[in-house]
Amino acid sequence: MQIDKKQMKNLPNNTTETPGLLHKVAAFVLTMAMFALVLMFSVLLFAVVLTAGAVAFGYLWWKTRELRKQMRKHPQGGAVIEGEVIEREVIEGEVIRKVDSRDGK
Repeated sequence: MQIDKKQMKNLPNNTTETPGLLHKVAAFVLTMAMFALVLMFSVLLFAVVLTAGAVAFGYLWWKTRELRKQMRKHPQGGAVIEGEVIEREVIEGEVIRKVDSRDGK
């Protein structure tokens, strides 16, 4: 679409006005207010995440305290199941071994 000379005369001369001092100050104040809101909500989000992490850590620590006591009582190894120490027990099972032809067996 082309604009001819007749239509050009009807257009206003100054279509872009430079913002005045009041406009610039208002824009700066609004920008700083938005920045403060974003900073406030980010700090709030950080506090919520930190609190949730501390609660999760405390819950896991509390739930595993009995297991830690049993591990301190039996430091050599071996499993502790319901207060009973299980050491060097054989668990029945099958082993499938692939025989290489070079072994001769």
